[in-house]
Amino acid sequence: MKKLTLKFKKIFSSINTKLAVVFMLMLLATIEVIGAYFTRQFDQSSIESFQSSIQIPSIVTNQMANQLVKNTKKADERLSQIVSDYNNTTISNLIVVDNKDIIRAVSNLNDKNRIGQRINNSSVKKVTSTGQQLTQVINDHGNYMVQITPLTSGSGSNNTVGAVYVQASMSGVFNTLRNTSIMFLVASLIAAVMGAVLSLVISRAITRPIEEMQFQALHITDGDYSNQVRIYSNDELGQLGKAFNTLAVRIELSQEESEGERRRLDSVLSHMSDGVLATDRHGNVVLVNQMALNFLNTEEEAVIGKPIADVIGVDDSSSELMSRKDDIDITVNEGTNAEMILRANFSLIKRVTGFVSGSVCVLHDITEQTKNENSQRQFVSNVSHELRTPLTSMSAYIDALVEGAWKDPNIAPKFLSVTQQETDRMIRMINDLLSLSRMDRGTAKIELEWVNLNDFLSHILDRFDMIVKSDSKNGKKKKYSIKRLLGNQALWVEIDTDKMMQVIDNIMNNAIKYSPDGGVITVRLIQSQDRVVLSIADQGLGIPRKDLDKIFDRFYRVDKARSRAQGGTGLGLAIAKEIVEAHKGRIWADSSEGKGSTFFISLPYEPMSDEEDDWDEV
Repeated sequence: MKKLTLKFKKIFSSINTKLAVVFMLMLLATIEVIGAYFTRQFDQSSIESFQSSIQIPSIVTNQMANQLVKNTKKADERLSQIVSDYNNTTISNLIVVDNKDIIRAVSNLNDKNRIGQRINNSSVKKVTSTGQQLTQVINDHGNYMVQITPLTSGSGSNNTVGAVYVQASMSGVFNTLRNTSIMFLVASLIAAVMGAVLSLVISRAITRPIEEMQFQALHITDGDYSNQVRIYSNDELGQLGKAFNTLAVRIELSQEESEGERRRLDSVLSHMSDGVLATDRHGNVVLVNQMALNFLNTEEEAVIGKPIADVIGVDDSSSELMSRKDDIDITVNEGTNAEMILRANFSLIKRVTGFVSGSVCVLHDITEQTKNENSQRQFVSNVSHELRTPLTSMSAYIDALVEGAWKDPNIAPKFLSVTQQETDRMIRMINDLLSLSRMDRGTAKIELEWVNLNDFLSHILDRFDMIVKSDSKNGKKKKYSIKRLLGNQALWVEIDTDKMMQVIDNIMNNAIKYSPDGGVITVRLIQSQDRVVLSIADQGLGIPRKDLDKIFDRFYRVDKARSRAQGGTGLGLAIAKEIVEAHKGRIWADSSEGKGSTFFISLPYEPMSDEEDDWDEV
């Protein structure tokens, strides 16, 4: 029942049905008005025509009046003769009375006995007394008309000598009127049906283009611009359909341009190296790109609709942030390995009228920049500190020599020796800094050549073995040994021998410096898939875990006092890292306090084919 009600409601809410109903009602109203007027006029005309048809001619009424004036028996016979001779089939009853309301003649033979009696009819008495004709339509036991006409003698209405009472049945007239009404009703119904069909056709012709435009509008709403409204005529609806088709084409072009701009904007936002957040005028985030989500380590659902102050984690209100003209720095994941420093820049979005509709926040990752600035400041501080120590020492010894110590043959050579050592130390430091500077600028040349790494390491270790024997002959207290685990396989790698020798010398010297008396330095060489790994292990004091990631930084020392006492510059491992990375390799360390340290160098390795080996042998 509910579905049926909804269906009827939908049908009657349609403009097609409404137009059809309006046309039908207008047609019915017109037919009814015209029919009512026509029926009324026809009724009135029929009654008047009937009334005229039963009107007794004046010549007859004059004869009747003359006989009434005589008032004799012969006159009565003559009056009856006149009534019987008057032939009018419409009249059913005719009675002649004198001015005393005495019946003098009748047309109905059954009423002969009423002649000479007084008529009991107030209408007849009224006519004989007033002398005015009276016509009545009476619906009592049948429809009939009564017409009472006064009879006068001579001139003037005051000479009323009697009246003639005429009664005529109107059943024929009313039957004709009834038939006419039925015919009009049938015609009206036929006209209404034809009008309904015509109104439906006309309303359909009017509403069909509108419905097509409605469907096309729905398609346009869904993004489908392929359909076109059919043009049925060149009238206003046709012009509207053409305008709608033109509008659809322009909307499609505008949508394509807007979609292209949106895709370009999305592409720009997606591939930007900076994070972007857009807000509405209340400061709630409405747009965010992937880089901003990566910076803030969050998801889009957790950001959209939230105040921007809460999203970026600042104490200021969102309105204050939107109106800021200076940049603010934000620290994300503070205290963790993923700590990041972001610089937020805000700008307002204004309409032409000046109304603020939102703002845009751009997040720049300045973590590396901040680290570089800190590193530069730390580097300058370290260089100043490292140079100040030997310069201070040299200044003190030179001042002592100037003040007369040069005259003492026992003290002067020692002072000059210290001054020379500090000078050499500064020269080594400056050379190391120059080497690092050339590597940073990419101007350091790498002279690559194919070298059998086994033979190359053996050559370097032979030199250190000679140093061990020399130290033993010179009676130095500290003794150590070098253990080789190189294998017999020829491992050919492409390296710069001078620079790689500098790296291995630096690591070996550190191992010798920090190895205890009687310690063993183990040098191992292994090949794994496309890499060859060199490890140098000592049995020294080791490196704390917290310092392992920093030992390759410039001027970093685990034990600063001991390193300076042994003459290190703090740049050796930093240079070693730059050289190894220039060879597309990797260097790292593994250590724990009190258990020694192991340094690893990994270099790319490409096994040679048998044909190449045979060619080399030839």
